[in-house]
Amino acid sequence: MAPDFRTQVEDAFPELDDVEDEALREKVLDAWVLGLERGGWRNVHDIPYAWNIHEVTNVEHVRGVTKIAERSGEIQREFHDADTDMDVVRAAALLHDVGKCYEYVAHVEDAVLDDPDPEYANEDVPHSLSGYALAHEVGCPLAVQRAIPHFLGEVPKRTVEAELVKSANSASSNAITQATMGISLDEWVKQYSQTTE
Repeated sequence: MAPDFRTQVEDAFPELDDVEDEALREKVLDAWVLGLERGGWRNVHDIPYAWNIHEVTNVEHVRGVTKIAERSGEIQREFHDADTDMDVVRAAALLHDVGKCYEYVAHVEDAVLDDPDPEYANEDVPHSLSGYALAHEVGCPLAVQRAIPHFLGEVPKRTVEAELVKSANSASSNAITQATMGISLDEWVKQYSQTTE
């Protein structure tokens, strides 16, 4: 019996309920379901945070990034009267690491996978770019797509929403690398020189 990825994703990410636009919420779900299917995953909770950090799941990281980005956006609105589109922030934060469904299949035990699609499930494309592609494929608005790539040099022009996701990702990632390995995110990137977070 095939996993019910839709229910898995809804249960894994209660923050989906905060995306006010119902059509956008559905597209976020669609991107995760498509990524999980093509990646051959049995459970969304089996995807690790990083190729070499399995103590923290991608779900935990994505939820943390979403909460940090959302709170930062609310503070921008409250203190600086910024015109931040919070649905874009929430959706992009929830999708910023959906590409790990493809990229990390080689870094987990075979027991957590069922027949990954080799056309997609590989390390050829960094996860933030494959996440961008997934968001595009399911029809997420351009503003959400543009806020997903989060590593240096991937997107030439940043929006306020993109910067919120990027900075929230860095904050979460620094906490994870410090807690699990005793090093900063920058040190992790220099030491392991693979794609980040």
